[in-house]
Amino acid sequence: MRAVVQRVSSAEVRIDREVVGSIGNGLVVLLAVGSGDGPDDLAFMTRKLVGLRIFNDSDGKLNLSVADVGAEILLISQFTLYGDCRKGNRPSFTRAAPPAEADETYQKLAEELRARGLRVATGRFRAMMSVSLVNEGPVTLVIDSKKEFH
Repeated sequence: MRAVVQRVSSAEVRIDREVVGSIGNGLVVLLAVGSGDGPDDLAFMTRKLVGLRIFNDSDGKLNLSVADVGAEILLISQFTLYGDCRKGNRPSFTRAAPPAEADETYQKLAEELRARGLRVATGRFRAMMSVSLVNEGPVTLVIDSKKEFH
């Protein structure tokens, strides 16, 4: 499972000009589910997103989590994070999970985050979406449950 996480002051996702999800202060999480991702990957990503300390404390240090500051999450499915561009000019997406499997895992992650008391807005799986955000910091991180990114 792979995610690009951005700390934001606001964000929204639109489908056909209609806002389907929006948040104020929080995290935009662009999520890709990889082929073979299972319960351990889901648990890792849940723990990491809930506990990631990328909000400022009173001293201005990145020391607080989304849960600590009462922030929100906008979770967007984005299989293209598994795009392999090493050969040629057209990305290969063979490492991305099949759509039904990816959607199920995406929905489970949203449920797990909500079960931990977070407000989670989402996009719509397999829809053409427009995402707007105000990145604060800017703070942007890449998280990979297989630890392929460091």
